[in-house]
Amino acid sequence: MPRYEVTIEKDACDGIFACLTRDPRFIEGEDGLATIDPTADPVYDCEGEVIDDAERVVATFDDDRIDEAQQAAAACPTDAIVVEEVGE
Repeated sequence: MPRYEVTIEKDACDGIFACLTRDPRFIEGEDGLATIDPTADPVYDCEGEVIDDAERVVATFDDDRIDEAQQAAAACPTDAIVVEEVGE
């Protein structure tokens, strides 16, 4: 399974939330912008490491759901989301 990183740049996010309809791990954060919660998906038991600071959200996953994350990134009209495969 690929290891991949999902990054949301907060200054580029406008809270449009097109990503939420593509991948249920994306949720609305307390600041009104998109964030990632690996436990938010009611179907899959997902684990991931999430770092959320003032500038960005970076989540790292090691599962077979990279396509869903890429669809969420593609749906973002402000290009605030980047999905990249990363090494071990």
